Amino acid sequence: ADCAAPAAYGHLGAVAVAWSALASRRTRSFVPFLLTFNLWVAADLLYAFYQGLFGARIDAGTLGAAFYIPTLYVPLLLCTHFIVFVLLVRGSKSAPSEA
Repeated sequence: ADCAAPAAYGHLGAVAVAWSALASRRTRSFVPFLLTFNLWVAADLLYAFYQGLFGARIDAGTLGAAFYIPTLYVPLLLCTHFIVFVLLVRGSKSAPSEA
C-alpha cells in the first residue's frame, strides 16, 4: 500500500506526457516531449525499484512469478530508456538547425 500511490501517480504522469508527445508528433516540440517522457518513465522505474528494495522491503521469495519483473524487465526497460535518450540527444546534436 505504501508503494501504490506513488506508482499510480508516476504512471499517470507518464501517460499525460506520452499523450502530449503523441499530440505534438508533427511539430517541433516533439523531441522535447519525447525526452521528457523518457526521463519521467526512467525516473518512475528507478523510484519504484528503490521503493521495492528499500522502502517496502519486499522479500524476493514472496513475489512468486512476479520475481522476473524487478530482476529482468525493469533493467531491460532502463537500458531501453537509456538507449532512446542517447539516440535523441545524438540526433538533436547532429540535426541541422532551422533558422
